[in-house]
Amino acid sequence: MGRTIHRWKEKKLIIFLIAFVLLIVYMYFYIDNNIKPTLIALSEVQAKAVTTKTINDTIKSRIKNNIAYDDLIIIKYDNNGRATLVQANMMMMNTIAADVALEVQEQLGKLSTSKVDVPIRNAFNRQMIRLPSIKLEIQPQGSVNVDFATEFEEAGINQTRHRIYLIVMTDIRMIIPLTSETLRITTNIPIAETVIVGDVPEQYISIPKEDSLEIIR
Repeated sequence: MGRTIHRWKEKKLIIFLIAFVLLIVYMYFYIDNNIKPTLIALSEVQAKAVTTKTINDTIKSRIKNNIAYDDLIIIKYDNNGRATLVQANMMMMNTIAADVALEVQEQLGKLSTSKVDVPIRNAFNRQMIRLPSIKLEIQPQGSVNVDFATEFEEAGINQTRHRIYLIVMTDIRMIIPLTSETLRITTNIPIAETVIVGDVPEQYISIPKEDSLEIIR
C-alpha cells in the first residue's frame, strides 16, 4: 500500500514537471510570436522619436536665427533684374554641415547614458494595469551624415519659393530585453527659404552629392 502511494506521488511529480515544461515552452513561443514583435515595433517608434527629437533640437540650437538664405545661396541677376543664376555657397554649407554633424554626434552619444521606458501594457489589445515597463537603450552606430537639399514650389503668380533643407542621416542601435536592432534615422529640417520673382533660372547649380559631409566617430 505504501509503495503504491509512493509511486503515485512520483507520477504526479513527473506529470507536474512535464506540464510545467510545456507551459514554459508555450509561454516562450507565445511571447516570441505575439508580444515580442509588438514590443519591437513600439520600441522602434520610441527610439526613432527620441533620436529625431535630439537631432532636431540640436539643429535648432545650432542654427537658430543665425543662418539666412543669402548665406547659403547666391542669386545673380541680369540688367533687367531677372534672376539668371542660383548658386550654392559651398564653403558656408560645408562649415554648417561640419558643425551640425559634430554637435549631433555629441548629443546622440549622451543618449546611450540614459534609458527610455516602454510600457509593456501597450503590447496588449486591452489596457492592463500594474505591468512594468521595459528599458530601451539607444546607442549611436557608425557615422552622422549631413547633406543639403533644395525644393522649388509655386508661391503665387510669377513667383517661386526656394527652400533649403538640412538632411541628417545616422544609424542607431536599439537595445531591449531579448533582442536588439539597428535602425537608420533620416530627418529633414527646413533652415532657410526665399521667394524668387520671375522664372526660375535655367542655370541652377545644385549641391553636389560628393560635397556632403560624413563625420566618423
